[in-house]
Amino acid sequence: MQMQPLRPLLFSILFLSAPLFAADAPPRSEADAQRDATSKPYAVLDFAGVEPGWQVMDMFAGNGYYSEILSHRVGDTGKVYLHNNRMYMGFADKLHDRLADGRLPNVELYASEVEDIDLTPGSLDMTLLVMAYHDVYYEQEGWTVTAGPLFEAIHRSLKPGGVLIIIDHHAAPGTGNAHAQDLHRIDAEFAERDIASHGFEFVAESPILQNPGDDLAVSVFDDAVKGKTSRFVFKFRKP
Repeated sequence: MQMQPLRPLLFSILFLSAPLFAADAPPRSEADAQRDATSKPYAVLDFAGVEPGWQVMDMFAGNGYYSEILSHRVGDTGKVYLHNNRMYMGFADKLHDRLADGRLPNVELYASEVEDIDLTPGSLDMTLLVMAYHDVYYEQEGWTVTAGPLFEAIHRSLKPGGVLIIIDHHAAPGTGNAHAQDLHRIDAEFAERDIASHGFEFVAESPILQNPGDDLAVSVFDDAVKGKTSRFVFKFRKP
């Protein structure tokens, strides 16, 4: 993630309660459709095992790319919390368009710092963390998220057996979290051990977002790999 200056947080919460039916699903943007080619979100959600009726949190969701896809997957009996903290809200410039006019009625904008997340304990079936895990080892003025409080909030909100999906940019093996700052990457083996140490059980890894052509020594914002980095996709479970 490339941080931008803090902007005032939109603390108002949008929650629309009308039912959502697949036949009535609004058209997705062209930009989202283009991103699908490299993000493969439907395959990711198949790997996660997302089912209709699930209650899920898309954590540090930014503009809500995954939140929209999740909203259709969980259906009118499910719910998606589109989470952003103050920093992430600062660059969620397309979020209003995504949520305008009640187009995603089972999505709630949940604006909260990690330490203030107060969802009902044990209420979520899944939390999704896409290309944001490495940010717990990123340092910038105004950015306060660290691993302990983050995973405590996730663990508390998930029901027993609940799923945690982590997607992040590969760093070179053996580098741990050393490149979270300069390259916005993190070592997959380090990530697996680190996340498990916070009370989660590793279930499986999917190779669907690996890209052998990615030079792991360059920033994820380098034009050669931007949008098509090699990424690990991990599935954990709360015991």
